[in-house]
Amino acid sequence: MNRRSFISNVLAAGSLAAIPRSAWSVVNDGRKPKVGLIGCGWFGNVNMDSMAKVAQLEIVSLCDPNRRNLAATQESVKMRQGRAPATFSDYRKMLASIEHDIVIVGTPDHWHALPAIAAMQAGADVFLEKPISVDVMEGEAILAAARKYDRVVQVNLQRRNDPIFDEVREQYLDTEKLGRIGLVECFFYGGGNGNVVSPVEVPDHLDYDLWAGPAPQVPYVPQIESRGWRMFQEYGNGTIGDMGVHIFDLVRSVMRLGWPGSVSSTGGRFVYKNATSNISDTQNAVFHYPDLDVSWEHRHWGLSPIPQRHWTDQWGARIIGEKGTLNLTTMSYAFQERGSRSLQGRHLLSRSNDLENVDFSRFDAAVGANQDRHCLDFLQARETRTRPTSDIEEGHISSACCILGNVALELGRTIAYDPRTRSVAGDAQATEHLSRRYRENWIHPDPNAV
Repeated sequence: MNRRSFISNVLAAGSLAAIPRSAWSVVNDGRKPKVGLIGCGWFGNVNMDSMAKVAQLEIVSLCDPNRRNLAATQESVKMRQGRAPATFSDYRKMLASIEHDIVIVGTPDHWHALPAIAAMQAGADVFLEKPISVDVMEGEAILAAARKYDRVVQVNLQRRNDPIFDEVREQYLDTEKLGRIGLVECFFYGGGNGNVVSPVEVPDHLDYDLWAGPAPQVPYVPQIESRGWRMFQEYGNGTIGDMGVHIFDLVRSVMRLGWPGSVSSTGGRFVYKNATSNISDTQNAVFHYPDLDVSWEHRHWGLSPIPQRHWTDQWGARIIGEKGTLNLTTMSYAFQERGSRSLQGRHLLSRSNDLENVDFSRFDAAVGANQDRHCLDFLQARETRTRPTSDIEEGHISSACCILGNVALELGRTIAYDPRTRSVAGDAQATEHLSRRYRENWIHPDPNAV
């Protein structure tokens, strides 16, 4: 039985049940893998908890420059496994002090590349948050390290392990139901932050210099300590890098798309001009493939053209073919044939296994089940030393394309990136923008010398 078949059997399509204890024997060789977590905030803990749910692990180390987050995570791990893991503020000391089988990198985006590469060099497999990097060359370096050191790296683009999208591919994209597809429209409406927030003193429990690391230090505001770092381009890639990478990767997965030939983008800060946030509140990016455009649109302001039932309905894609349109959200698909008003499809939260009777109170359970499935896929890939469903190369392509969308927006022109040469042919300025400048004392990883 292959890995995908096993996981589908363990967590059947649409099932919200927990992975049974019997799954543990499949992902263990008689010794509990030693796991370290770098980044003890929101999704770092989600990833660690999910992995511990599907396999017998030993959490041996935690790392975060935020002492409050570090202490809270240490206590929760101690309560679960009966002993407290070692704690560190600096990932370099963590990796030098303890041998790890697995390292989870759940940091803000600007701290993905250096710890991931160092963990692989230290002999660990890596579970890496998306997007994998803040610039294209970081991503190339992570991919190069994974291949050089023969490490298993799973990117947390969870929908590649959701069986509902296997149905989409098999029933609609591997058949002639859609006909020729000429356009895919990806979108997210919402998530805006037009607030003006005054800087404050850095709290005593946070080493802000280490938290910023290779990135610039913006004037500190309380939101930075939690999820609000996404408001700043210095620490991420805006909404296209946060929400767009999920949907673009989903489209790439179901349509089996690789690198686009070029990327163009328009947008900017059109409405929230005075906000503390410095990311674009409006953006339209287009990934150009032969005879196919895949677009991304986000808007932080105004109303969505899609009827509001749940915030997930404002985040998805429309795959438009000559015979009909396939609408995807992160939890559903609906196909409408040209000339027909009827819809066929399925919503993961439907109690009748169709598009009706959707119960959004089951949302958290469904998200958790898919995260468990994604972690199990990673753990099984480790056992077989094969590439997981969301392998680092796939995560790199999706992440880099979204980053190129921002480069195209900043430069005001189309970018044609060549992954073979790791450059933009004939455009030295665009090639220079493939790497961000690191702060003093930090060295940007080189994909040729990892």
